[in-house]
Amino acid sequence: MALKVLSALDTSKTQYYHFKAIIIAGMGLFTDAYDLFCIPPLMRLIGRIYYSDKPDKKAVSTMLFLALLGTVIGQLVFGRLGDLIGRRRVYGLALMLMVLSSVGCGFSICTTKNCVLVSLGFFRFLLGVGIGGDYPLSATIMSEFANKRTRGAFIAAVFSMQGFGIVASSTVTMVVCTIFKKSSATVSEDHTPPEADVAWRLILMLGSIPAALTYYWRMMMPETARYTALVERNVVQAAKDMEKVLDVSLSQIAEEFPLPPNPPQYSLLSRQFLRRHGRDLFSCSAAWFLVDVVFYSSNLFQSLIYHSFIDHDGTKKLNAYEEAFEVAKLQAIVAVCSTIPGYVVTVYFIDRIGRVKIQLLGFFFMALVYFAIGIPFEFYWDKHPNMGFMFLYCLTFFFANFGPNTTTFIVPAELFPARFRSTCHGISGAVGKVGAIVGSIGFLWATRDEDSGKLNATEMTIALMILGGVCVVGFVVTYFFTFETMGRSLEDNENEEDDDSGQFCFLRCLTDSGLRTNSSRSEQNIAA
Repeated sequence: MALKVLSALDTSKTQYYHFKAIIIAGMGLFTDAYDLFCIPPLMRLIGRIYYSDKPDKKAVSTMLFLALLGTVIGQLVFGRLGDLIGRRRVYGLALMLMVLSSVGCGFSICTTKNCVLVSLGFFRFLLGVGIGGDYPLSATIMSEFANKRTRGAFIAAVFSMQGFGIVASSTVTMVVCTIFKKSSATVSEDHTPPEADVAWRLILMLGSIPAALTYYWRMMMPETARYTALVERNVVQAAKDMEKVLDVSLSQIAEEFPLPPNPPQYSLLSRQFLRRHGRDLFSCSAAWFLVDVVFYSSNLFQSLIYHSFIDHDGTKKLNAYEEAFEVAKLQAIVAVCSTIPGYVVTVYFIDRIGRVKIQLLGFFFMALVYFAIGIPFEFYWDKHPNMGFMFLYCLTFFFANFGPNTTTFIVPAELFPARFRSTCHGISGAVGKVGAIVGSIGFLWATRDEDSGKLNATEMTIALMILGGVCVVGFVVTYFFTFETMGRSLEDNENEEDDDSGQFCFLRCLTDSGLRTNSSRSEQNIAA
């Protein structure tokens, strides 16, 4: 029988505190997107200041690698700490690390090329650790505070703050570049004034402000009732904490026998864990890896779009501020036209049609779009990049966000037991960021044309077809291995009370996949 405090959470009406939690948790994702998407235009500024035109491939790939490596480490470390010592106790630490490293990026010491890049790379690594730590904690905290009817929408709303972070990053970049351009009398296409070195630092540091403003509220959040009751086994304290934030009296959620049932005792990644939860961990990790390979490979298009929609014939001359401004403007347009709408549609439909269907839909249409771009690329798009190409490019972001980019953040926060939930989300996210390293850095080093910064037409066609194939694999993984969690309590999803008679079996996964979407786990076990 479920504890009263947990039943109250599952059935509670949507309240002010839910929206407050979305903002508090979402600021980490907001800062993540801000810092990620301010780098492309800022590298244009840095290239004009410290290089003759742009940083070489080694410098760019190193910046990407260090940030993503930090994210992998942060997801693993903070995810595990969230289960060992509590979500709230390490939540503020992750945010503070993000704030301090954002400021540190702006204060990157020295003014020589090598010294600045080494310092910037160090603080970008620390920033990645903080961002990585925020992923499993934000998702887990939101899932454990939400009711089961709208839990998916709440977690998706937290993740959707990334879209607003992209817009904020682009807006700040454009505003700062405009101000510095107007205040400088010496800026030209072949001369970048020394104050441009202040502009990119200021843009990076401004990203820390929204996160810093929510630090106090993170510290004031109570520990989640599910962690307190099920992991710390303090049901009385869990009831007291929830009385403070939900519209419910203590008498309604106090237990007559204030101890929860003893959970099965087995360790993380043990044989029993893999038998019970190995399929879920595989499906979450594999889907996240595959979508990040595709999502972070978007730099394949960036040079083509830049030259097509900003520098149409290669003769347009821009100074450093104008170039950074145009790149930021292009990012803002894509975010407003495709990224944010994808998030909004997901928030609306996630608890109506389910996580699995949205993830399948996203992978399917992403594959179609990549094939639609890739098949005719060599003989048409490469010679006639136009608004049709831009439309298809935006569709890849729309169906990534109304699809696996969002659902892979949601599902790991719903499938695993409370004592493993944050850890498993961190493992899934870390595997995903390995996919991001493969997608972004792998394709960056596949670039052979150093002048244009893009693949030739044949290579581009092959790369796009590969990305479409990756989406097909993601569709297959989702169809055969991913459980639906919509409308069910977290305790039902945990599957902790099933017997041990060979539950985890890939052959069974294949045979019962048709029952997966609309059936409960117990129904599936009976059917098997």
